[in-house]
Amino acid sequence: MLRRIALLCLAVAVPAFAQTTLNGAGATFPYPMYSKWFSEYHKAHPDIQINYQSIGSGGGIRQVLAGTVDFGASDGPMSDEQLAQAKTKILHVPTVLGAVVPAYNVPGVSGEIKFTPQALAGIFLGKITKWNDDAIAAANPGVKFPDKPIIIVHRSDGSGTTYIFTDYLSKVSPEWQAQVGKNTSVKWPVGVGGKGNEGVAGMIRQMSGAIGYIELIYAVQNNIAYGSLKNGAGNFVKASLDSVTAAAAAVKSMPADFRVSITNAPGKDSYPISSFTWLLIPEQSKDASKGKILADFLSWMVEGGQKMAAELSYAPLPESVAAKVKVEIKQVR
Repeated sequence: MLRRIALLCLAVAVPAFAQTTLNGAGATFPYPMYSKWFSEYHKAHPDIQINYQSIGSGGGIRQVLAGTVDFGASDGPMSDEQLAQAKTKILHVPTVLGAVVPAYNVPGVSGEIKFTPQALAGIFLGKITKWNDDAIAAANPGVKFPDKPIIIVHRSDGSGTTYIFTDYLSKVSPEWQAQVGKNTSVKWPVGVGGKGNEGVAGMIRQMSGAIGYIELIYAVQNNIAYGSLKNGAGNFVKASLDSVTAAAAAVKSMPADFRVSITNAPGKDSYPISSFTWLLIPEQSKDASKGKILADFLSWMVEGGQKMAAELSYAPLPESVAAKVKVEIKQVR
């Protein structure tokens, strides 16, 4: 009886452990990285929980503009028009670099397929319809391609991965630029849609003859074959930490607001469909305490979080960019 009373008194004496929850939403491209970071940050700060909904960059932009989340995330930078709609200044904070890869399920072909820019654009325009088309075979001597229809898989939701992919195609194909263009959502000439990188990856695995575009980590984790791309220097380069880093190094002048495209970057070792991904952070949080937490998390992300990038197939920020991000973080409040 006395022990029960003592335990009751102890329970009353110890104050409840207050927890602060931050909510974010947006890009699926960096979702594996963000999941790791938010989990590790929570371990170091048990009183802080960061929830993140992987709903696509378009959804992240909409929600941060509506003020229904504490932060958003996108792989395609917000437009001037979108930024003008914001109730408070939105900062683009680059977090890591990643690659979008042409992933495929071609029966009888398990190795790396080489794609020229013209062939990749032709496939997604619906002009190249069979895997044994000369436009594909010419870059892959010795590979026996099946006489099988190509099934295009693209994103059905507003997506930064789509923005990166269509930004690249718009740079290398005047026909793509004129007919489709670049955006988080476009009017696809052909194909079927999947939701999120997860959905597209799942459809590629299930559909014989399929090709789609997904973030590198989703191809690696799902054991899906992906090809190399002929870059601006004429070399076929496969996505890797080194080739993504080489693309980032080609950017000689980073804009003050960090809204930059590094697709089709120059350099013999650059992977052509590389990109920064950004957290969309309101400069002035509605809750001052959450603003301080966001600033602290961002500092942790730049200082310690970058070391975790490589294990998940992302490239860390170049040191010059990380230094500028540290300055940018000081505006968050």
